[in-house]
Amino acid sequence: MDYERTAHAVADRLLGYTKDGSGWKPCKKTNDVVVYWRPSTEFPGNLYKGDGLVRGAVRAVWECLKPAPGGLRLQWDRNVDQFELIQKVSEDISVYRTVTPSAAMGIISPRDFVDVVLVKQYEDGTISSNATHVTHPGCPPQLGYVRGFNHPCGCFCVPVSGDPDKTQVLSFFQTDLGGFLPRSVVDSFFPASMAEFYSNLNKAVKSLKEH
Repeated sequence: MDYERTAHAVADRLLGYTKDGSGWKPCKKTNDVVVYWRPSTEFPGNLYKGDGLVRGAVRAVWECLKPAPGGLRLQWDRNVDQFELIQKVSEDISVYRTVTPSAAMGIISPRDFVDVVLVKQYEDGTISSNATHVTHPGCPPQLGYVRGFNHPCGCFCVPVSGDPDKTQVLSFFQTDLGGFLPRSVVDSFFPASMAEFYSNLNKAVKSLKEH
């Protein structure tokens, strides 16, 4: 599989999402984020967008967000139990296995996902993670986990003009959780999960600044 080509195609797709304002409907709003949704063109589910301000510089926010084995994200993101590096394809592209815990009071059992991830930096200082599901011979489905599939998803840490201590975080999720889950469970899980994601990210960045 051409992981490099796949990763760059995903980055192009996600950049397109940031510029396409059509069809988004708000579904949850908190002090930290507004979550929007629209039907996905990738699978029979929804594409979710989170748009929120985080009180921290781009580099600090990215340090908390970036996918990395043993990284800070494992300490605050309640939807991630483990990042496992399967293959480093290039300096900026890697294949990861992500393990998620059970959720929705146990209705959603533990999942694992295998994704190619491209970390990309833009001239304006934006840093992004860009991911999609792939197959890898070193990571077949494993007992005890339902294999889920992330369609093009990721996060953008965007500098806020005139305020270097704030970062706009745009996140995109469109995930097929696999298994046989009621649609109502999936549709309520993602907006709530994303709101919690932004709340906990803000706390993590604040904690990083204090230390």
